[in-house]
Amino acid sequence: MPKITQIFFDCDNTLVLSEELAFEACADLANEILESQGIPDRYTGEQLIKDFVGQNFRGMMISLQAKYKFELDHDELERYVTMEEDKVIAKLEAKAQPCVGACEVLQRLYESKKYDMAVVSSSALRRVRASIKKVDQEKYFAHDMVFSAASSLPKPTSKPDPAIYLHALEYVKKTAAETVAVEDSKSGALSAIRAGIPVIAYVGSYSGDMREEMGKRLMDLGVKIVMNDWSQFDKCMEFIESGADSENPQSSL
Repeated sequence: MPKITQIFFDCDNTLVLSEELAFEACADLANEILESQGIPDRYTGEQLIKDFVGQNFRGMMISLQAKYKFELDHDELERYVTMEEDKVIAKLEAKAQPCVGACEVLQRLYESKKYDMAVVSSSALRRVRASIKKVDQEKYFAHDMVFSAASSLPKPTSKPDPAIYLHALEYVKKTAAETVAVEDSKSGALSAIRAGIPVIAYVGSYSGDMREEMGKRLMDLGVKIVMNDWSQFDKCMEFIESGADSENPQSSL
């Protein structure tokens, strides 16, 4: 089994508690778009999180167009994408907080130099950089080690498309077998899994019963192990690096 030398971290609700803030802004714009199309349905941020967590705004708009059978032209879609970025970044710069325990793990990994580290996100590059800067995590990642499905590819896409992970692997010159991804959502986990990368599913940003439910859903998708808290990160890595497999990997924590 190849030695793990690379860790890819999702950003939103994996390193930074940003999804709730972002989806508040998304809901306002989504409702504006629905109203402009004469569609009576309206979304709250909470409803958007439930339906579209892990997708970027462009991916969300593609899903809404398919659901409600309308079409935005390219320029109109791009205008809304830019508006959403601006609104979300303003909220993040004002209110974003790190996921509990994430900064401590990043600091330890950074000091150990055991792994190369990168951020691999669906969100726009400006948004990802604003998030990690706000919570003082940008110091752990080289400037070119932040990858965005919305900004870093020739054709913008969103997880669960594996394109951004395949791009990141090619850029860092690593194989999937040398890499671990940390993801919190179905779309994010699928993106990494489809790229052949073993996944630690972080569910610490979910509340109450949703934490256990998401853990089960992500295990069903094929993640290697579920991490409820960042304090379990080292044991999760040990589990993957050992090549262990189990019907219930969480029992190894």
